[in-house]
Amino acid sequence: MDQQPPTSAPEIPRAPLTSNVKDVALVFEGGGMRGSYTAGVVTTLLSAGIHIDYVCGISAGASHTAHYLSRDIWRARRSFVEFSQEPDFGNLSTFARGHGLLNSQFIYEDAAGPGGPLPFDYQTYLANPASFRIGTFNASKGTMHYVGREAIRSELDLMRLARASSSMPLVMPPVERDGDLYYDGAIGPSGGIPLDAAQVDGYTKFLIVLSQERGFTKAAERFSAVIRRRFRDLPAVVEALEARAENYNRMREQVFDLEASGDAMVFVPDHMPVSNGERRLPRLQASYAAGYLQAQRELPSWRDFLGV
Repeated sequence: MDQQPPTSAPEIPRAPLTSNVKDVALVFEGGGMRGSYTAGVVTTLLSAGIHIDYVCGISAGASHTAHYLSRDIWRARRSFVEFSQEPDFGNLSTFARGHGLLNSQFIYEDAAGPGGPLPFDYQTYLANPASFRIGTFNASKGTMHYVGREAIRSELDLMRLARASSSMPLVMPPVERDGDLYYDGAIGPSGGIPLDAAQVDGYTKFLIVLSQERGFTKAAERFSAVIRRRFRDLPAVVEALEARAENYNRMREQVFDLEASGDAMVFVPDHMPVSNGERRLPRLQASYAAGYLQAQRELPSWRDFLGV
């Protein structure tokens, strides 16, 4: 078994691409920079040639979804490890200028273009037949939106969707689309685990990737007064944030019920070594390596479950 996480850019696959798992949905939870750990799942699946025909994600899971669809091992790792050291990644200065504590326009749009520090392989994404859903929260209407391939007309469309799915209130500005404001899908009813999207699309078997340890329970929001003042013109955001812990914990219960019934294979971090806002490179490198090694250990059981 290869025990060294891959770090180099893979060769661009030749079209046509195919999927070899058709009856299972791949579900990615978000989690900010905890995605450094779960990126090891993406690189393990791609390195093993496991190509699932349906994938969904929210927030950091939206980035995992894009990387899985573009089959880009290099970007899947770099985006949650070395890329955090880019000068324009975000800080108090970008926050003061209205670009967010994490500079979401740079992270998801500017950096992805040709010549940018994190180019996206849009041609491989186009050649991939897999369906997907990325979840984002419409703050203007108070509704959850899952967007798929049919709504994507360009690389910028896909990157803006990932940006909207990841724009956590107070940390990043919202993304505007058709006159409405969109925030991180993790504040929606699924709590950041888009199992409901896959179920609506008819799936009954799931490979679910979580970003918190098995014993984790999300605590209730501690800054309700601040949130109510900041979002007094967007009451749906206030309601969503105050309900987030309950929604998240409920969705995790559903995930573990599916695991117990044999309908889901669930990746749960043995130990989550970083927080969602971690920026220190050595810790992110160690987090990725730990997630990759856990994924490698679990790969044989995934193969059995997926039938590949």
